[in-house]
Amino acid sequence: MQSFTCRQQFLVMCFAHPTSRESLRDIEACLNAVPEKLYHSGIRQLIKRSALADANENRDWRIFADFAQVLMPEARSLYVHDNDFMVNLKNMAYAFDTTSIELCLNLFPWAKFRKNKGAVRAHTLLDLRGSIPTFIKLRDGMCHEVNALYDLVFEPGTFYIMDRAFVAFDRLYRIDQSEAFFVPEVSLICSLVESHPEK
Repeated sequence: MQSFTCRQQFLVMCFAHPTSRESLRDIEACLNAVPEKLYHSGIRQLIKRSALADANENRDWRIFADFAQVLMPEARSLYVHDNDFMVNLKNMAYAFDTTSIELCLNLFPWAKFRKNKGAVRAHTLLDLRGSIPTFIKLRDGMCHEVNALYDLVFEPGTFYIMDRAFVAFDRLYRIDQSEAFFVPEVSLICSLVESHPEK
C-alpha cells in the first residue's frame, strides 16, 4: 500500500464514483483496459484490486474529509455570482435533506435499520448556488432526520429550505434565534416562483 498513495487512491475513486463502478474488480477492469492513458489522468501505475482494497480498508478516511473541507470553499467561490439561481435572492440559500443508504447486514451488522435491512443516513446541506455540499454527516439508520438540525450552525440572514420531516418547533426556533429563515416545504418555493414570475 505504500506505493499506492493517497493521491492515487483519490483519483481512482474520483473515476469510480461518477462512472458508477459497482465493485473493486469493475474499477480495476475499467482503468486497466487502456493502460497507456492512465498517466494522462494522473494515475501513475496499473490499478490492482488488492492495493485498492487495502487502501480503502486501512487508510484513514479523515484525510479525504479534510481535503473536502479545502475543496468546498474553493468550489463555492466559483459560484458566488451565479445568475442561474431560480429565485432572485441576495441572501445565501441552502437545501437540507436526508437520504438513507442501504447496506448489507452481513457486511455491516452494526447498521441496523429494519428487521432484514441495514442502512445509514446521510444528512446533507447543499448550497443552492452551484449545488455544492457544505455539510455532510453520516448517522445510524435508526436516527430520525430531524435530529440532524442540532448539528448545523445557522448563518444569519440565510434561507434554509427543508421538507416537512424537519418540522420540529424547538429546532426551528434555533434557526429563528440565529436570525436565519426556514422554509419547511419545497413545494412552497415552487408555488411562490410560479405566482410571482416577475420577481
